[in-house]
Amino acid sequence: MTTKPSKKFFEPLAIGAPLPNREVPVALERMVHFFPPHLEKIRAKLPEMIPQVDVLLGNLEDAIPADAKEAARKGFIAAAKANDFGSTGLWTRVNCLNSPWFLDDMTEIVGEVGDKLDVVMLPKVEGPWDIHYLDQLLAQLEARHGIKKPIQIHAILETALGVANVEAIAAASPRMHGMSLGPADLAASRGMKTTRVGGGHPSYGVLEDSRADGGARTLFQQDLWHYTVAKMVDACQAHGLKAFYGPFGDFSDDAACEAQFRNAFLLGCVGAWSLHPKQIDIAKKVFSPDVAEVLFAKRILDAMPDGTGAVMIDGKMQDDATWKQAKVIVDLARRVAARDAALAEAYGL
Repeated sequence: MTTKPSKKFFEPLAIGAPLPNREVPVALERMVHFFPPHLEKIRAKLPEMIPQVDVLLGNLEDAIPADAKEAARKGFIAAAKANDFGSTGLWTRVNCLNSPWFLDDMTEIVGEVGDKLDVVMLPKVEGPWDIHYLDQLLAQLEARHGIKKPIQIHAILETALGVANVEAIAAASPRMHGMSLGPADLAASRGMKTTRVGGGHPSYGVLEDSRADGGARTLFQQDLWHYTVAKMVDACQAHGLKAFYGPFGDFSDDAACEAQFRNAFLLGCVGAWSLHPKQIDIAKKVFSPDVAEVLFAKRILDAMPDGTGAVMIDGKMQDDATWKQAKVIVDLARRVAARDAALAEAYGL
């Protein structure tokens, strides 16, 4: 037998570890906001930052210098202890499995603040074997330290092998929370010819047909990440997980950031990373459903209370399928409304 029997899938992997979740906990996660925990001046701003974001993530991996890795780990632990996060999620991105820092990241963080930690983001996941290792380790640490709530795992897709194994990664453990696209490392792994962190590229496009008048032809820029995001979304949705767009690295181009986030939202992603404070509001805007869409979706649900049949609304036919689409929008609007009073009023919720 090469796969774990279904009755064993939800058993704890260590004596004394908490029971795994049967479903990913419901939470609003429009943005995962990164902060560098080794910088004391940033940690000092966290109390005012926590109410502004859905998820706060202490970053220990890329962008943290090698000589600051231990300081970042200790800084994250100090921040977790010093703050009340309320309904804001607390995540950390640990160093990759083959790094000299990973094991200390896990043992020290779970030992010190495992009861406050919601999600471990694991970089450069290449297959289910990576998830299995972290799954077992988390269970052992939870058991040792008396952690009562299972810590979830979020995988970053940033290698070609990881994308090839995306379905198996999604199915690897009941701890799986979701996945994020890691475009920079993935571009390098694939041999893509770009130095951009997310977003499009002016040379990647489709040229319109030759014009009869011999005039200049327009190159319509395409999305480098469309295939990968769609593949990730399908794998996540098939296994009840959440898909996220990762970083958008050009902080000078808010319009392009918003466009990339919106593409991801329309394809099924629930959120994106915010690496700069101004990207928080962009993510809130994009990953909160449009007011007009919500109001129309509510009309569909009201017209079809049991979700069956067909009705005409404003000259458009609505049936069982559009009822399901409307429910996705209204369910998300309810989660947004619970955190945003202004949108709650606009949505009529």
